[in-house]
Amino acid sequence: MKKLRGLFFSLAIIALTFTLAACGSKSSSQSQDSFKSELKTKGKLTIGLEGTYKPYSYRKVGKLTDFEVELGTALAKKMGLKAQFVPTKWDSLVAGLGSKKYDVVMNDISETPARKKVYKFSNPYIYSPYVLITPDSSSLKILKDIAGKKFAEGTGTNNEQLAKKYKAKIVSSGEFATTLSLVRDGRADGTINSAEAWYAYKKDHAAQGLKIKDLSDEADPVKVSGMFNKQTPKTRAKYNKALQALKKDGTLTKLSKKYFGEDITKDTKQ
Repeated sequence: MKKLRGLFFSLAIIALTFTLAACGSKSSSQSQDSFKSELKTKGKLTIGLEGTYKPYSYRKVGKLTDFEVELGTALAKKMGLKAQFVPTKWDSLVAGLGSKKYDVVMNDISETPARKKVYKFSNPYIYSPYVLITPDSSSLKILKDIAGKKFAEGTGTNNEQLAKKYKAKIVSSGEFATTLSLVRDGRADGTINSAEAWYAYKKDHAAQGLKIKDLSDEADPVKVSGMFNKQTPKTRAKYNKALQALKKDGTLTKLSKKYFGEDITKDTKQ
């Protein structure tokens, strides 16, 4: 009888162990997937971008490509999702995140005091250096020279903020190609933009009549990140975890070299 009681007791312990293990596994799975309830569309990471700005996102033969498209696709896969891109004009891109049109904005965007009040940002995935782009005949060499000059910049961008800081007169311009046309045609004295955008443009277009000046000695590189609603902290945490994995396995560096010609995924100021 004692042996039977011992047997029953042992079987009960084994059953309880399996039950607890199953519950623990279920709880762990639920914890890992809890971010999915925050997503706009089940099974997808919906990404807002412009799709007009090489080498970040651009349409080639009608298909979206370039750095943030490939990165967004890789991040979504790491998160167990499929990437879905929503091309949106810059003027309404940030507002689209506020109205939950997408889960994240990936568009060469960075944290600013105004954005920080409303949105949350992922860890940076690139550190983008500024350049000064002017006509060949221009005498502008440093940021202090641009005071009172007409500078073509995208509304609300880091480029515009830096130009305003040094008292340039802003000429609103969205697409990079349009911006360069304004400078080349003399309708703007110059533009502040990212070095990688300039080099990508030069690959496919003639850049006669224009020159650049590296501003790394005068302005810190821009920390480019994904931008999220404050109401989706679990999604942002999962995104950061996926980003760290892509850094560790070399994917991020590989994409940076592919589209920018060098590795700009590390903070050189540290």
